[in-house]
Amino acid sequence: MTTPEAAARQRVDMWLWVARFYRTRALAQAALSAGQIRARGRVLDKGDQVRAGDVLTFVAGSRLRTVEVTGIAPRRGDAAAARRLWRDLYDPV
Repeated sequence: MTTPEAAARQRVDMWLWVARFYRTRALAQAALSAGQIRARGRVLDKGDQVRAGDVLTFVAGSRLRTVEVTGIAPRRGDAAAARRLWRDLYDPV
């Protein structure tokens, strides 16, 4: 049986793929293995989980991204659904 707290978390590699930052989950795992994903003041590992309110810093493509996790989804959906899972914290000058 899944507790509400467990349902509000998701493996970081899965979340990055569901939120459409990486084309495949394997690419998200490779970024994690390379130490390119940070949250809560440390480099994350494949087994780490994210929850709403976490702030992630990572490289996606050629951009450095800083986003706040605003939701968790059980599966990958369309781009509009993915966009509702995060808030961009980049503040242009």
